[in-house]
Amino acid sequence: METLYLLIPLSVVLVFLIGVIFWWALRNGQYDDLEGPAYRLLMDDRDEPPNRRRQVDAPGEGADGKPRDANDNDV
Repeated sequence: METLYLLIPLSVVLVFLIGVIFWWALRNGQYDDLEGPAYRLLMDDRDEPPNRRRQVDAPGEGADGKPRDANDNDV
């Protein structure tokens, strides 16, 4: 019986705190856009524009653009 004297006021304080936190969330717009984050997760984030591609050296050319010999092992 003595524990009820502690648990009932503790539960009332907890319900009050939950209500205050919920009220704060409503006032600050936490529930304004419920579908936006779900769609944002599915959208593609591209760091590089689609028309820019990485340049790849042509076969037989070195990084400086000069022709490479078959015996050239300066990789």
